[in-house]
Amino acid sequence: MSKTAQDGAAAMDRSPIGMGEFVILMAVMMSMLALSIDAMLPAFNDIAQDLALEDATDVQYILSFMFAGLAVGQLFYGPFSDSFGRKRAIYLAATIFCTGCLLSIFTDSFAVMLVGRVLQGLGAAGNRIVVMAIVRDRYEGRMMARVASFVMSIFILVPVIAPFIGQGILWVAEWHMIFVMFLAVSLFSTSWFFLRQHETLPPERRRAFSLAPIMAGFRVAATNRTTFGYTLCAGAVFGSFQGYLVSSQPVFQGVYGVGDMFPVYFGIPALAIGLAGVINGKIVLKYGMRRLVRTALITTIGLAVAFGAYSAWIGGVPHLAALEVYLILTFFCMGMLFGNLNACAMEPMGALAGIAAAFVGSVSTMVAIPPAAVVGHFFDNTVVPMVGGFAVLGCVALLISLWADHDHPPGPIVEDA
Repeated sequence: MSKTAQDGAAAMDRSPIGMGEFVILMAVMMSMLALSIDAMLPAFNDIAQDLALEDATDVQYILSFMFAGLAVGQLFYGPFSDSFGRKRAIYLAATIFCTGCLLSIFTDSFAVMLVGRVLQGLGAAGNRIVVMAIVRDRYEGRMMARVASFVMSIFILVPVIAPFIGQGILWVAEWHMIFVMFLAVSLFSTSWFFLRQHETLPPERRRAFSLAPIMAGFRVAATNRTTFGYTLCAGAVFGSFQGYLVSSQPVFQGVYGVGDMFPVYFGIPALAIGLAGVINGKIVLKYGMRRLVRTALITTIGLAVAFGAYSAWIGGVPHLAALEVYLILTFFCMGMLFGNLNACAMEPMGALAGIAAAFVGSVSTMVAIPPAAVVGHFFDNTVVPMVGGFAVLGCVALLISLWADHDHPPGPIVEDA
C-alpha cells in the first residue's frame, strides 16, 4: 500500500469513539431487528381489531412480511457496503427502515402496513449485516471475537425487554406509537453513528459492485453439500422458532389470559437462549458443533413429542407453569442450535466468507417463512400446533443434518489431550 493510501486508512481509523461506546452503539443498531419484531407482539389484538381483519390469524403476517424483507436485504447489503462503504450502507438502510415506519404509522390499511413491514425488514437487514462488517474492520483476531461477543451479549437482552417496551407504549397510547418508537430509535442511533463513528472501509479497500462474482459465490455455496444442507437445517429450526413467535401472543393472551403480564411469560424462556449461548461457547471445542447440533435436535424433538402428546391428551391447554418449563428447555436447545448451525454451514466457505454469510442468512430466513405461517394459520386455541411445529420441523432439520453430514460424521473439533 502506498504512503498516501496508508495515511488515508489511518485517518479513517482515528474515530472519536472508544470501545465501550462503540460496543453499545453497534448493539443498539443491530437490535433494531429484534426490537421491531418482539415489541409488536403485545399489539396483535389491537391491530387486528382496528384494521378489521376478517381472519385474526392474518395478523401474523406483521412478522412474516418483515422476515421476507430481511431475507432479501441480507443478500444486498454485504456487497453494497464492500463497494460503497459502511456508512453509506447504514444511511441507505436507515432511510428504507424509516420509510417503512412512516407507512405503518400513517395508514389504516393492513396491506399498506405490510408493505411498510417489508421495508422495515429490508432496512433492519442493513444494520444486521453492516454492523458485523464494521466490527471486523476495526478489530481482528481475539479482540474482534471479544467485541463481537460484547455486542451479541447486549443484543440477546432485546428479545426479553422488547415486549415490555411494546406493552408499556400500549398502556399510554395506541399501537401506532410503537412504530413511532421504532422511527425514533432508528433516527437516534443513525445520528449517533453519523456523529461518532468514522468510515471503516477506505476507498482503496473497496471492490467494484458486480453481480457476476456474487452469483458465482452463491452457486458455490448452493452446490456445497455441507453449506446447503446446514442452511436448510437452520431454516427449519428458525421456522419452528418463528412459528412460536407468531403463536405466542394468541397463546399467552388468548388461551391463558395473562393480559399485561404477556412480556413476563414471553421473556423468561428467552433468557434460556442467552444461557445456552454462554454454555455452548465453553463446550463446543470439546464436543464439536455437529455433535451438539445432533443432541439439541434430538432433545427438541423428544420434548415436543412428549409435551405435545400430553397437551393433546388433556385438551390442548396444559398448566401455564408446565408450558413455561417446556419452553425454557426448548429455547435452551434453540440457543445451542442457532450458532452451531450457522458455523457448520460456514465451515467449508472460508474463501467466500462474506458472500456465503449472505447466502446462509438469506436462504435460511426464506426457508423459515412458509412453515412458520402454517403453524400460525393452524392455531386452534391450544398449544398443540405451536408444539407440533417444533416436533415436525425438528425432525426435518435432523434428517437434513444427517444428509449434510453423509461424508462428515459428527465429532469433536479439538480432541482432548
